[in-house]
Amino acid sequence: MPHTFYKYQGTGNDFIMVDNRDNTFPKNDTKLVNQLCDRRFGIGADGLILLENASDADFRMVYYNADGNESSMCGNGGRCIVAFANLLGVIDDEADFIAVDGKHHALIQEDGMVSLHMKDVNTVTVYEDYVFLDTGSPHHVEMTDDLGRMNVKAIGASIRYSGMYGDKGSNVNFVNQNEDDKFSVRTYERGVEDETLSCGTGVTAVAIAMKVLNKTTATTIRLQTPGGLLKVSFKQEGKYFTDIYLTGPATYVFKGEAEW
Repeated sequence: MPHTFYKYQGTGNDFIMVDNRDNTFPKNDTKLVNQLCDRRFGIGADGLILLENASDADFRMVYYNADGNESSMCGNGGRCIVAFANLLGVIDDEADFIAVDGKHHALIQEDGMVSLHMKDVNTVTVYEDYVFLDTGSPHHVEMTDDLGRMNVKAIGASIRYSGMYGDKGSNVNFVNQNEDDKFSVRTYERGVEDETLSCGTGVTAVAIAMKVLNKTTATTIRLQTPGGLLKVSFKQEGKYFTDIYLTGPATYVFKGEAEW
């Protein structure tokens, strides 16, 4: 039978949103999620997100990558589900919700931007040519002088599948500095297995990595992705990063019906 879905995007990172408070979505049907996310034979999206009831929060976020598998935290998806919850009347302008990496707080600002509190980062590993850290999802961060021309899909996949991050792999971010507090970022996302127009946990990882590498003196950093501009702010105490906020647009695109 037909069910209602909503489409949202955050700086070009797009998601199918489903109100699953009645628990009718077949959550273990990997093929269904993959088909719905297919851009030629389905609705088309980087991922699918379920909004569910939670006993100790406003709602629960369940996130699936486009390949159909439930995945780690998605920052842009987290911002979009907050806007979706507001549309449904579940929240007003603030939310506390449960995601796979724990509880998050979020605020819808007067200009419509959504600011999402991300998990603290206590470990940042610096290698000779790259940085690795987990911002709710694992991220490889690498600087380049050839950001505009590089084949992000091919190079990102070669790193993701190289074995250096085991069977689960890692998201891969390539970065170029524009100003002291502004960087351009392109990201290869595992699960999508392609470059996406934006990655929320990715730009969060980039902002922290650039601070660790002393590329910036700022604690509020602007990240230019192919899909638009995001902002990451944080507090730093030695090696520890707290009060990390990811801020940017979360835009309603359309509403429709699909069979499942």
